Formats: sequence, C-alpha cells, structure tokens
Amino acid sequence: MIHQTTSPTHQLYDKDYQLWLEKTLEQLRNGQYSEVDWTNLLEEIEGMTRRDKRSLKSLLTRLFEHFLKIAYWEFEKNYNQAGWEGEIQNFRVQIRRLLQDSPSLKPFLETIVEECYQDAVKITYKKTRLPSETFPVSPLANVEQILDENWLPIDNK
Repeated sequence: MIHQTTSPTHQLYDKDYQLWLEKTLEQLRNGQYSEVDWTNLLEEIEGMTRRDKRSLKSLLTRLFEHFLKIAYWEFEKNYNQAGWEGEIQNFRVQIRRLLQDSPSLKPFLETIVEECYQDAVKITYKKTRLPSETFPVSPLANVEQILDENWLPIDNK
C-alpha cells in the first residue's frame, strides 16, 4: 500500500509541472519511492490513457468528415479535393502512429467507428448544408479501408 503525504514534489505539481515531471522521474529512477507524489502520478497516467482515446476519436471523426466531403460535396470538390486528400493522409498518418505506439488501441478503434461516423455526418452537414439524407446511415469505410493509404470513397458511393 502506498501512503501519500504532502511531499515537496507533491507541492511542486501545481507550481511547475515540468519540474514536477523531472523530479518524479528522477525519484523513480533512484528508487526513492517514498518521495514520489503517487496521487498526481497515478492521475497523470490515467489521463494519458484518456488522452490517446480522445485523440483517436477526434482523428477518426475528422477523417470521416473528409471522406464525406470527397464523396458528396460536388460543388466544392474541384477546388478542394487535393486539400481534402492531403488532410485524409495527415489523419491516417496520425492514427497509424497512435496505433504503432499503442497497438492495444486498435480494438478501441473498431468500437468507435459508428460513433465517429455519426459525429462526422452532423459536422459535415453543418459545413456543407447538403440535405441530411445525402449521407449514408452506415459508415463509408471499415477499419481496413480507414487505414488503407490508397483507399478513398470516390467511386464507392
């Protein structure tokens, strides 16, 4: 059991976050476990797991937005398609990097496809003002297509 007292490191957390990180890392490396600010360290670790999941949701939603624009926003397609394709590549790179760093997030990715797609439909509707029935009810892509650098929803409507 870890007993937390208010140590100098604990007080540092609110005053200088970067210095708190450095001190905590130093304490862990030196085996000074009784000096570690365990309360804040555990909260930070928990926050990291939430951060990566939020990032994945955000990137996937943005990716679906651009899929929808390319597939359905004909009025802007000629002018914006290259930019949209660049953004699609950017989001895929970021998703791939997240999954390389944390392969255990891939099953999570599979569970959020529907939610992120529905969010993207709402956002894209507001941006394009296309009739809401323009967009399919089901996601335009599965996880394999989402991660495939060469796949675009252009000829798959």
